[in-house]
Amino acid sequence: MRLTVLGCAGTFPGPASPCSAYLVDHDGYRLLIDLGSGALGQLQRHVGLLDVDAVYVSHLHADHCIDLVAYSYARRYHPDGVPPVLPVYGPAGTAKRILDSYEAPPSHGLEDVYDFREVAPGTHEIGPFTVTAVRVNHPIECHGLRVEAGGRAFVYSGDTGECDALVELARDSDLFLCEASWAHAADNPPDLHLSGRQAGEHARRAGAKRLLLTHVVAWSDPDVVLAEAVEASGCPTELAACGTTYDV
Repeated sequence: MRLTVLGCAGTFPGPASPCSAYLVDHDGYRLLIDLGSGALGQLQRHVGLLDVDAVYVSHLHADHCIDLVAYSYARRYHPDGVPPVLPVYGPAGTAKRILDSYEAPPSHGLEDVYDFREVAPGTHEIGPFTVTAVRVNHPIECHGLRVEAGGRAFVYSGDTGECDALVELARDSDLFLCEASWAHAADNPPDLHLSGRQAGEHARRAGAKRLLLTHVVAWSDPDVVLAEAVEASGCPTELAACGTTYDV
């Protein structure tokens, strides 16, 4: 498997990156995980607009899903013609969230572009991937994802506060992409996001082999977030970089 970071900024696009979007490919199949604010532009640096095979939206906050609106136009009006309908997996309410983002909901309901497949936590077969989703600790339903193929395991936290279910999901993973929105502080809001220290602790408890930090908000100091995580994780740890591809 290969992971390409298309966007890793938390909450809103930062000066160096769009919001969350991650491309996972294996044996020529491309699974897009999230498509947050501004990430559609970065996608085109790595694959053609019609080369995505499926999408999984972790949750319905705009910084993880809103570019599905723009992407619908790119697919419908592409000069090569309308491609096959794209499967879009996500939690309950995904279709309504995207349709409600238009100035007027399309009369066709996007059925010519997206096949919305609203799924509960559990295990799903998507192309060559076995994708296991668990609900993590966030104010709205959010799925942490474990993606397995070729004997390797990639885990994505989604957005979450401290979460035992995420630790179990990331158990012995080859690459753990974990949100670390800010530096550790006693007054951080609970049950919302992880600090660098908490992300590192989750990776250590899970026995993850490698930790990649994402979703750092623009006003956080990434060097401080990274230093906290390195001290806590017990495994190779680095900051996700927009446009970078990682072998899993």
